[in-house]
Amino acid sequence: MAAGAAAPASGRGKKKGTKSVSKSLKAGLQFPVGRIARYLKVGRYAKRVGTGAPVYLAAVLEYLAAEVLELAGNAARDNKKNRIIPRHIQLAVRNDEELSKLLGHATIAYGGVLPNIHSVLLPKKQMEKATKGGSASQSQEF
Repeated sequence: MAAGAAAPASGRGKKKGTKSVSKSLKAGLQFPVGRIARYLKVGRYAKRVGTGAPVYLAAVLEYLAAEVLELAGNAARDNKKNRIIPRHIQLAVRNDEELSKLLGHATIAYGGVLPNIHSVLLPKKQMEKATKGGSASQSQEF
């Protein structure tokens, strides 16, 4: 056998020329599948962790993050800002029915509250219109 030739493939281990491919790349995700798998094992949530569990969990977390970031980006653009701040995340989450239900008991630091004035506290506009219209119609009748 020549000195530069690769060892014959025995079926064990990796070949010398192959490059490792991450689990996230195989799953087509941005979130780290391997790290989530490690956290699931170290956290002792179950005795054993299947290979599909961290992939599924990473996909769900990535989807939720993308959804929140998209809505927060829209809120930032509405406020003429280029950078997302906690206020934009709060507005995005609380204005979306499903995210608001998911994060109902969560507190977002420096998020503030939704602008809301109770209808009882608003001034009555019907009385103002009646007085203006009544005086104008009386003057025209004479």
